[in-house]
Amino acid sequence: MDVTRDSTKRPAPGPAGAPRPPAGAEMPGAAGSTAATGNALGRSLAGALTKPLIRTGPRLLGDDLDGPPTQQLTPVAAAGGSRSTAADAARADAGRVDAGQAEAPAARRPPRVDQAVRERHALALPGWLALLVLLLGAVGIAVIVARAGLLPQIEALPDLRLDAVRRSGPVGLTDPEIAGVTAVGLLLVLVLGGLLSNPGGEARVLTRWGRYRGTVRRAGLVWVNPLARRRRVDVRLRHWRSDPVTVTDRTGTPIVVRLLVVWRVRDTARAVLSVADFEAYLREQIHAVLTRTASRLPCDSNSAPGPALRDGQWFADELSRALAAEAHAAGLEVYSAQPVALEYAPEVAESMRRRRLADLDAGLRTVLVDDAVEAAALAVRRLERATAHELDEAARSALMEQLLVAFVAPAGVSAPVPAPAVRAARQEAAAARREGRPA
Repeated sequence: MDVTRDSTKRPAPGPAGAPRPPAGAEMPGAAGSTAATGNALGRSLAGALTKPLIRTGPRLLGDDLDGPPTQQLTPVAAAGGSRSTAADAARADAGRVDAGQAEAPAARRPPRVDQAVRERHALALPGWLALLVLLLGAVGIAVIVARAGLLPQIEALPDLRLDAVRRSGPVGLTDPEIAGVTAVGLLLVLVLGGLLSNPGGEARVLTRWGRYRGTVRRAGLVWVNPLARRRRVDVRLRHWRSDPVTVTDRTGTPIVVRLLVVWRVRDTARAVLSVADFEAYLREQIHAVLTRTASRLPCDSNSAPGPALRDGQWFADELSRALAAEAHAAGLEVYSAQPVALEYAPEVAESMRRRRLADLDAGLRTVLVDDAVEAAALAVRRLERATAHELDEAARSALMEQLLVAFVAPAGVSAPVPAPAVRAARQEAAAARREGRPA
C-alpha cells in the first residue's frame, strides 16, 4: 500500500477497547494521565505512518529503472492489533517480482561473444630474412667441409683447406666441426619448417599445443614459429546462394524462399576456435532467422490491407540485421541477406494464384462501379444544367440506372431497366411484405 507524506494532523487514537470521551470533556485524575498516554501513543503511530519506509527488496518490473527507488509504506495497526513488519513487506515484494517475471515472456538473445578469444597479430618475420639465414647456413657448412678437405678443390675458388690437410690429405671432421655442422643443420631445418607462403585474401590461424598464438594476414613469404599449427581461413568477401527453403508466413501458408547472403570472416580466431565449422553454423543460422522473420508477416496483402513480405525492403533489412547479430559471436560479418526468389509452395501455388486473380478482379470491379457511378452522377448534373430543368427523384433515379447499365454492361448486352411506375410498385410491395400487411 503506497502512502504519500501527509502534513495534516491526525486524531490520536486511544487504546483498544477504551471508550472515546466526548468532545470538550476533560478527564480528571488518573483518567487524564490515561488520555495523555493515549495521545502520545497516537502521535508516535502517526509519525510512523508519515515517515517513508524505503524498500530494500527487489524492484518491480513496472518501476522506473532510471528514477529513484520506489518508496512504499506498510500499513500499521493501532496499539493492541497486528503490525506488519518490513521483512513481511520485502517478502511480499519479492513474491510480486517473481510472479511478474514468471508472467513476462523470456526474450531470446543472440549468443554472447567470448571476450577471451579475440584475433591478434602473430609473430611473423619477412621471408627474405629466413632465406638469408638459409644461405648463410649453407655457406657455413660448405666452409667447414671444405676446410676438412671433404670437397674437391676448384681452381677458380680460393683454397680453404688447412695446412695439415694439404700435406696428408683429408682425415675427416673433428668433434667440434661435427658439432658445428649439426647445429647449423638443425637451424636450417627450423628455418625451412617456419617458411610460409600466404596468398592474398587468406589468413593463417596459429595454435601451439591447443593455445591460440595469433593470426597471420600478411601476404607473401613469411616465417612463423615452426612448432605452431597453421589453419587456413579465407577472409575474402564471399556470397552464398541458399537452396530453396520452405517456411510458413504469418497466415500459415507455406512459401519457398531463396536467399543471397554476402559475408566474410572478420575475426579468424573466433571463426576457428569458437565453433566447430563456421560455414555450417552460418547456414543453420540463416535457416533459423529466415523461419523466424517470415512468420511475422503474410506473403501478400491482396485480401487484407497492410504490410507484406513482398512490400519494400523490410524483409531484406530485417534478415540482414538478425543474421548479423547471430553471426557476430562466431567472428562472421554479414553485409546483406536478401531474397532472390519468394514464391508459394507447389501444393498451394495454384490455389493462391486463383485467389490473387479473384482479389484483383473484385478490386477492378469495385473501381469500375465507382467510376461508373461518378460518371453517371456527373452526366445527370450536366444534363440538368444544360436543360435548366431540375429532374425529380424518380426521373433522376431512372436516368442513373440507365447510365449505369450502359457503362457497366459488356458490349452487345442490354439489360432491361424497369419504368419508374413499375419500380415504385415493386418498392411498395417490398415495404408491405416487411411490415406484414397485404400488398
